[in-house]
Amino acid sequence: MTSTEKLHDGGGGRLVNRALIALAAVLASLAVSIPGAAFGRVQIATAPTATPGVTSTSITIGGTFPLSGPASLYAPIPRGMEAYFKWANAHKGPDGKKGVRGRQIVWKYYDDGYNPAQTVQLTNKLILEDKIFADVGALGTEHNQAIRPLLNERKIPQILVSTGASYWGLQYKQFPWTIGWQPDYIAEGRAYGEWIKKNAPNAKIAVFYQNDDYGKDYLRGLKIGLGRKTSLIVSSQSYETTDTSYASQLAKQKASGADTWVLLSIPTPTVRAIATAKALNWKPDTIVINSVSAIDSVMAAVAQRAGPEFVNGAVSSGYLKNNANPKYANDPIVKKYASILAQYGPSGADPKNTFYFYGMAKAYDTVKLLYNAGKNPTRESLLKATESMNWVNPFLIKGIRVKTSKTDHFPISQLKLVRYSNGTFSEFGPLIKGR
Repeated sequence: MTSTEKLHDGGGGRLVNRALIALAAVLASLAVSIPGAAFGRVQIATAPTATPGVTSTSITIGGTFPLSGPASLYAPIPRGMEAYFKWANAHKGPDGKKGVRGRQIVWKYYDDGYNPAQTVQLTNKLILEDKIFADVGALGTEHNQAIRPLLNERKIPQILVSTGASYWGLQYKQFPWTIGWQPDYIAEGRAYGEWIKKNAPNAKIAVFYQNDDYGKDYLRGLKIGLGRKTSLIVSSQSYETTDTSYASQLAKQKASGADTWVLLSIPTPTVRAIATAKALNWKPDTIVINSVSAIDSVMAAVAQRAGPEFVNGAVSSGYLKNNANPKYANDPIVKKYASILAQYGPSGADPKNTFYFYGMAKAYDTVKLLYNAGKNPTRESLLKATESMNWVNPFLIKGIRVKTSKTDHFPISQLKLVRYSNGTFSEFGPLIKGR
């Protein structure tokens, strides 16, 4: 088997209130089911004879991502996915055919601005206009919650979502067409709580979290990890993604006397929060940053605003190889990633940006799932494939395996703690089993 064949081998934010999101979802559902509703006169056969999005030569998938707005630092993710899909389309798989069993992957993605209401409308567009086979990798906790009823009602696979909320794995009986990908936030938060409890049993903890299900999932996990030590939390402050300043919340956290700061936030707010703490002359002895923001490129922005000494020693977690760490400079998949990004990625794409790497890692598993859906894929066969994942994704830290079953809907459930020093995150300690 060639190196090409090996790669092919088939072996969070609250920008609108929940009422508006629910209304948008209902309207979107009506637009899909009622001819002429919302998007003009759309006629959909009641009993289609062909699988939507699949032809003899192509297979169309899509998703929504924040290419603009408060979470736009995630924009490289769908572009990293796109680069890998282009590479797959140009190279032969294990069956000697390009793409997936001879079908070219058509990748459609739209900018929802990290707005759940926009996510609903654009997902509706993907269904009605682009005729997607599956919704793949859409980003955001509340955003995926907003479209989950619509996709499950239509029996459209909602797979490998780009959020670690626990719902995707825990609520599979209620929403069988939805599955996550990365380690869930409760498991990750628990790892931080256990680490603090063991290494700083007398810590005074301040928690700064995003005020939605994304942030609350993390907070729940942190408290589970602390166990009987939850009293160590002396301050708990939240933020909205629309906030332009965190000075009030962080002044209260400084006044609490906390010496350990846990940040459960997305990248841009993480940068702003740390810069604000620096301006308030508050430097906790220990900083814990969730994996969503523990990216070398994000930390470089933090270092510019607050100074590298402020974040040196910060602890987080990871499950992907850190493509920006010199340790992995000669790793075969990291080198392959850089080559694919240079040839098929956007012009000027920074190979050190781990969000591109994340996108390719997810695209790798997407291609395997599409291949495992069979020669004549249906949405049902793709769903079945998501329940029997069992392989090593070379983009992941050694020892981590992608694995699911009919009763285990957490594809990646292992992680490692990492520590930031000299401009990069490095792994330490053993693998931690999240589930």
